[in-house]
Order: sequence, then C-alpha cells, then structure tokens
Amino acid sequence: MRRRPPFASGRIAGDYEPLFLYWEAARRAGREDLVERAMLREEDYRLASRLAREAGRLGDLLDKLEEVMLERVDPGVAAEAYRMYGAPVGDEDARRLIARLLASWLVEAAEHWGFLRLRGLGDRHPAGEGE
Repeated sequence: MRRRPPFASGRIAGDYEPLFLYWEAARRAGREDLVERAMLREEDYRLASRLAREAGRLGDLLDKLEEVMLERVDPGVAAEAYRMYGAPVGDEDARRLIARLLASWLVEAAEHWGFLRLRGLGDRHPAGEGE
C-alpha cells in the first residue's frame, strides 16, 4: 500500500511518495520550516473552495492551486526528493511536481472535509462548497 498524507484519498495523485521524500530531505537539511510550509492550512481549504467555484474543470483548479503552492516549495530540496525517488529532474521541474502533489492533496483533503466535491473524475468538474 502506498503512503498518503492525512485525508488524501489517492483519487487525483496516485503516488505521494515524492512528497514524503521532500519532507524527509527537508528534515535532513535541518529545514523543518520547509516541512511546515508544505503542509495544508485551514485557509488552504477556503481557497480551494473559492477556486473550485471559479474553475471550469479539475485541471484548471489544480493549475491554480499549483501556482499558489509553488511559493512553498524549495527547488533544491524538491530535486533532492526526486533523486531519492530515483527519478532525477531539474530543480524547477521538481519544484513544480511537488507543488502539484500539494495541490492534489489539497483537493483530495478538501473533498474529504466537504469544502468541495468532485462531480466525478470522468468529467473532472469540481464544485465549491454551497453549490
């Protein structure tokens, strides 16, 4: 069984291992602040709900959330995580991949807590709370 962060269902991101390796690499580097920045916060759920109402499709929502999450990810630590994973990529690509995992985790967790719902992964249309 693959590891998942709290409240992640795996419906969007099938493999969260690089995120766990990111946290591990940050801790090894003595950067607990990076671990904390790469955790979900209460305001993230409200943002996901608001953006879900604006987004036409799940991909659009994930793209918007990825951009938000980018500022929380250290490129060097992200690249180290992907080296540990056995799939070395450049710093900026690794940063984007980790940010996408954070965005996916947020959507999955927000669905779990009822901040949004996915109308079905076939049509990929998210709905914000209250719709």
